Amino acid sequence: MIETGSREFRYATWALCLGSAMIFANLHVVQALLPTLAQQFHLSELQASWSLTITILTLGLSLLVYGPLSDAIGRKPIMVATMVGAVLTTLALSQVESYPMLLLLRGLQGVFLGGLPAIAIAYMGDEFTRKAVVLAVGVYISANSLGGVAGRMLGGFVGENYGWAAAFGAVGIASALVLAVFVLLLPKSRNFHAKPLHPVHIAQDMGGHLRNPVLLAAYLIAFGNFMIFLNQYSYITFVLADAPYHLSPHALGMLFLTYLTGSFAAAVSGRVAQYLTSPVGMALGILLLMCGSLLTLIPNLMTIVLGFMISSFGFFFTHSLASSWVSHHALKARASASSLYLVFYYMGASAGGFLLAPFWAWQGWLGIVAGSLLVYGLTLGCSLWLHRWQLGEQRALA
Repeated sequence: MIETGSREFRYATWALCLGSAMIFANLHVVQALLPTLAQQFHLSELQASWSLTITILTLGLSLLVYGPLSDAIGRKPIMVATMVGAVLTTLALSQVESYPMLLLLRGLQGVFLGGLPAIAIAYMGDEFTRKAVVLAVGVYISANSLGGVAGRMLGGFVGENYGWAAAFGAVGIASALVLAVFVLLLPKSRNFHAKPLHPVHIAQDMGGHLRNPVLLAAYLIAFGNFMIFLNQYSYITFVLADAPYHLSPHALGMLFLTYLTGSFAAAVSGRVAQYLTSPVGMALGILLLMCGSLLTLIPNLMTIVLGFMISSFGFFFTHSLASSWVSHHALKARASASSLYLVFYYMGASAGGFLLAPFWAWQGWLGIVAGSLLVYGLTLGCSLWLHRWQLGEQRALA
């Protein structure tokens, strides 16, 4: 087993973190380019957002496949194969000339992008000691958000100066370099033991999780919160690209630095959970999401940025607690319970562009905030229900 402080630990952790950053850079590269794509292909805001929505949708669905498949085939081979596919589709995206072809390739790209997120932590569990897993997972999760920020900023900078197609080319070349480092650094699996695929058992486990109201409430929190949080970033790019702000794609990419408050929130959530129950912590995070959303209604750029910083903190704080809640309260098959949490998480993000579109057509950004508060109110209700359930369990045990 790989111990902390060893050379193999450093190599494996670096490989997985770089791979994760690559995946999320490819996923989010289009977000700062949405106004540019809308202008280039004569699209509505909703149509332009499909370039992100379809990738998140196919990524989320692929998570249901890669986990069980890796149990039967192995971890590293699937991660490498899917990363190769992601690099090739990203480079192909730099050559497209029509929006339907762009959407087709982005959908295919999402299938490939799901490989590493579905398997990376399972690889750690196979090869690392328990202490090493705890340390590596924290660094790995931070790499997720940093990769998303880097992809958006690189996409915005290159897109502004050389065009949207060049942004895909730049990310594709950077991804190819990361892939080479990943293959060289990541140690081969030594403790992996293949397990036969049992689709019936997998389906039974999934059904059991969906019938468990304690898990279902957490899944709904993940669905609703990410649906709003991610798509607020998409719609605000159209607000800030228009009068009176007129921000360039590069400047829009800089907006995503507000994600960094989320990295801090994820790091402190565990400590806060020592003083507050997880449901209360989730409720607190959702209230911060509401406050951040309301701040963005003030027509001042710095206030809008502050609102997104608060929302990012609240989102990742809640996300960290909710994902831990699922892991601790699954009655069995914890891996599939956590996978299902991520499926809801990404399905929410893919649905958000469509569900918020009527609010955008109704009142623009004011409508987006109104729709956001409505959904956040529902997820807040789920967290309060979990708090009530937990109190009942404590009284029953007393």
